[in-house]
Amino acid sequence: MTHWIVAPIILPAMLAAILVLVARFHISLQRVLSVASSVVMLAIAAGLFWQAQDGTISVYQLGHWQAPFGIVLVADRLSTLMVLITAVLAPLVLLYAIGSDWDARGQHFHPLYQFQLMGIMGAFLTGDAFNLFVFFEVLLIASYGLMIHAGGAARLRAGTQYVLYNLLGSTLFLFALGTLYAQTGTLNMADLAQRVATLDPGDNAGIRVAAVLLLLVFAVKAALLPLHFWLPASYAEAPAPVAALFAIMTKVGAYCIIRVYTLVFPPDLALTQGLFDTWLMPAALLTLALGMIGVLGSKRIDRLVAFSVIGSMGMLLSAVAVFTPAGIVAALYYAIHSTFATAALFLLVDVLRTRRTEVGVWLRDAVPFSGGPLVAGLFFVSAIAMTGLPPLSGFVGKLLILDAARASGLVWWVWGTVLVGSLVAVVGFSRAGSQVFWRSHQTASNAEPFPESEKSEANVPDSSPPQPVLPMVAIGSLIALLVALTVFAGPTTRVLSATALQLFDPAPYVDAVLSMPGKTITDDYAAEGDH
Repeated sequence: MTHWIVAPIILPAMLAAILVLVARFHISLQRVLSVASSVVMLAIAAGLFWQAQDGTISVYQLGHWQAPFGIVLVADRLSTLMVLITAVLAPLVLLYAIGSDWDARGQHFHPLYQFQLMGIMGAFLTGDAFNLFVFFEVLLIASYGLMIHAGGAARLRAGTQYVLYNLLGSTLFLFALGTLYAQTGTLNMADLAQRVATLDPGDNAGIRVAAVLLLLVFAVKAALLPLHFWLPASYAEAPAPVAALFAIMTKVGAYCIIRVYTLVFPPDLALTQGLFDTWLMPAALLTLALGMIGVLGSKRIDRLVAFSVIGSMGMLLSAVAVFTPAGIVAALYYAIHSTFATAALFLLVDVLRTRRTEVGVWLRDAVPFSGGPLVAGLFFVSAIAMTGLPPLSGFVGKLLILDAARASGLVWWVWGTVLVGSLVAVVGFSRAGSQVFWRSHQTASNAEPFPESEKSEANVPDSSPPQPVLPMVAIGSLIALLVALTVFAGPTTRVLSATALQLFDPAPYVDAVLSMPGKTITDDYAAEGDH
């Protein structure tokens, strides 16, 4: 049993406590420790990912208690992939927060950031459904603190809405877990997979309810229509580094759908037949359509990017809903792409908010701002990636989704929605780009003054401070990752294909978790008898 598996959870948890207790009033020390921790976590994540690439499924038993009695962490191809994506994203977002002084605009940014990473890493690595709920709650608490960082009435309203919707999801999660435990007597996912498979087909109403409730819970986390209402305001009003980190948050919901419905409720299980074709695919396509309409109708750049997140999740979940190895490959590739593209766009939105001192993030005419050509170039590349235009990774991801959709009975609906949605997204981003970067030069001499009421709502700064270099380095690095994902699309899809094949063959996962020796309740009673 390797102890490296627990390191991505323990490291940020311990650092967060140290930052609160020791470096609470020393922002420079907090920055150094946070960056150092992120670099170490990236190295650990890369090592775990590399270890899993030969098909090894590593299990860590907390307290050396054997599953299903104890808590287990499991590192397979999928979990280590998601951990690596998070570990790559985290230091870049942190660099932006430091370079733009976002971390100094309120209290406890760095401890909350570390707790957020702890929750994300735990959700990806846990092998127990109840502890998945626990890590969801860690995410909720830390993300709410990060959302209201630096204060503001609009941010507080959005944060309250965010918490209420996610508390609804948490309540449904508890109902689902209670139903699962009542029917099976366990919440260990490997043990659940064995017990659900042996249930009497004529007595499975409770399991069906639990399967539907879990899908609803994960749909809330993934912002799937009609449970998406919390996302536009929450992401648009959140501080830029927080919104960029939230790019991985919706992927937690998608990850849970893939994990639970390949392991506990596999596609060949009779009681979950039709769940994806009947419910998930239509909801995913409607989410995609709604997101793209929101992109076209947005009057603020931050709202435009937030709605593009909704559209991208609809795109991703339409690939998941196909529920074939090809569909999972397409979904995972698109998840990697959309995480980095979304993060880059949210950071660019903050750059525009800072430098367009007259109008902020509103799509209104304004005078040119300093560094406009560089920001325009980065926005242009990010928009190409997000809308799925060639030659960047968004185009490759959509091709994979369209190809995988041929196995679905709703193939023409998928193709039509994806292609029309992509066209609408191109129009929406083109309109925003031309308004911000092109028309600003044409109308510099006669730009209308910005209303003071809207100026306060948009968080428009009063003056344009000197612009640091570090934020642009972070954004450029995210775009470089998109380029690398495009160039190495072949090797990436081969790795993802191996991941999908491992998911659709859950027997090794179950064996690795349940056959690992450790303490049992019987051993504990025997030890007490000796004393």
